[in-house]
Amino acid sequence: MIDRYTRKEMGALWSEQSKFQTWLEVEIAVCEAQVKLGVIPEAALEDIKSKASFDVERIKEIEEEVKHDVIAFLTNVNENVGVSSRFIHLGLTSSDVIDTALAMNMKRAGVMLRRELDVLHDAILGQAKKHKNTVQIGRSHGIHAEPMTFGFKMGVWLEEVRRNQKRLDDAIDNISVGMISGPVGTFSNISPEVERLTCEILGLTPAKISTQIIQRDRHAQFLCTLAIIGSSLEKFATEIRHLQRTDVLEVEEPFVTGQKGSSSMPHKRNPVGSENITGLARLLRSNSLAALENIALWHERDISHSSVERVIIPDSTILLDYMLARFSRIMSGLVVYEKNMARNMDVFGGVVFSQAVMLKLIEKGLSREDSYKLVQTNAMKAWNTDNGSFKDHLMNDPSVTKHLRKEEIASCFDPHEYLKNIDVVFDRLGV
Repeated sequence: MIDRYTRKEMGALWSEQSKFQTWLEVEIAVCEAQVKLGVIPEAALEDIKSKASFDVERIKEIEEEVKHDVIAFLTNVNENVGVSSRFIHLGLTSSDVIDTALAMNMKRAGVMLRRELDVLHDAILGQAKKHKNTVQIGRSHGIHAEPMTFGFKMGVWLEEVRRNQKRLDDAIDNISVGMISGPVGTFSNISPEVERLTCEILGLTPAKISTQIIQRDRHAQFLCTLAIIGSSLEKFATEIRHLQRTDVLEVEEPFVTGQKGSSSMPHKRNPVGSENITGLARLLRSNSLAALENIALWHERDISHSSVERVIIPDSTILLDYMLARFSRIMSGLVVYEKNMARNMDVFGGVVFSQAVMLKLIEKGLSREDSYKLVQTNAMKAWNTDNGSFKDHLMNDPSVTKHLRKEEIASCFDPHEYLKNIDVVFDRLGV
């Protein structure tokens, strides 16, 4: 992943240094397990712990010759350990180390992402509380529908983030498995007890069954979960982009001192952060597709998944980490234009209150069909007339006023009547 979208902590997790360090953690944990079982002497373990180290450049140099990264790693470690190195990697196959270490780093990445998701949750919760009663027009098909509140919109996002928190928890749990079971996973040269003890040391759960690899449906679930979270962020960001349009301008991304929106137009204040989120979500989805393709491997394993995972797993976690942090800043600093929300509510003289008028006519004994026709006729007059007012058309239509007094018509234009039950929803959300 390019530096532009890489934050320090997550980027460091996926560095070559971190990868080999995690491999070493696995190898030493296996040695510790074998000491507990009496397979190797404790003195050898202490020797290994005190001397085991590696140099990334040296590993690369060895790999140029042997064409195998795990062998290159072990060769370099053994150069530093000496005689006791014969107890390192005893009874293991390469994927025991690679897949267990990958699970550890995916778990660590997942924990970082969960932390950022919590920050976003709190930012959205703050907006939901602040704007519980900020009246805004709801839209369907992009067209004005009926009154709602901006806090209600935030509540919808809040609950989606909570679902994503659970999805991520499940994905972290599902990927937090280790495998120390040798070639094809049958424990041919190593005890299942070594696997159990090693995983206990490393904070993982032993895979109930594995082949020469941990099965890739686990990794696919993790990547698909990241893609879903990214798609939620895109959904939120797309809404901000629509609401920030000049002709709407109900909300706006924070625009800091010194920021510029265009090289040619000094007046521009563009939703660049939300547009960035929208674009990066596409990468997460494409990476999740590659993860799904990795599930089907030949027999007990091949390595067609390996090259793919070297790219998609670091890139997806790094991207989502960046996206969550950036969108949390947008939400925390979001500018809400309540006056513009009120202005937009009154387009065409309150056509958005059409259902209330229709229901009032039905109460007076008109059929639904006749009520709908009367209301629609006046709504369309307002819609298609310069400065047309739906309310005025109703007040001046004898077909309406013979059924409804003017004060009854006027009573239909109170947005709070539409919102009288909205607190029930906020109570459900704990807002």
